[in-house]
Amino acid sequence: MADVVVRPGMVIPEAELTWRFSRSSGPGGQGVNTTDSRVELSWNLLASSLLSPALKERAVERLGSRLIDGVITIAASEHRSQLRNREAAEARLAMRVGEAIAAPPRQRRATKPTRGSVERRIGEKKRRAQIKRNRRSDED
Repeated sequence: MADVVVRPGMVIPEAELTWRFSRSSGPGGQGVNTTDSRVELSWNLLASSLLSPALKERAVERLGSRLIDGVITIAASEHRSQLRNREAAEARLAMRVGEAIAAPPRQRRATKPTRGSVERRIGEKKRRAQIKRNRRSDED
């Protein structure tokens, strides 16, 4: 267990993380009933001093359904090894928090099509119409 790097310059300290271990569900093999390989990693977003108030507000807004009393919990049980599940949970937490605090995308500025592109589109429509007209028999 170590600090979780969200992005360069932003690291969640190990002291703010809470770990829980339990038995994974599903098929296993030897030791399936004895190893606690499922991992739950929790981080209290609201109590953390890592994020500025603006970033906290943005993260709460984007993680709304995933937060319970300001705590985000990530569960990992896809690997048979507890260590690999810990690594997967840390990576997933870093990814989710990074996406939640990312700056919003730039607003798209509406533009008009160029005159050349409009002329090409209309010219192609006329060519297609002429091709279809030529397919018709004279009886129509």
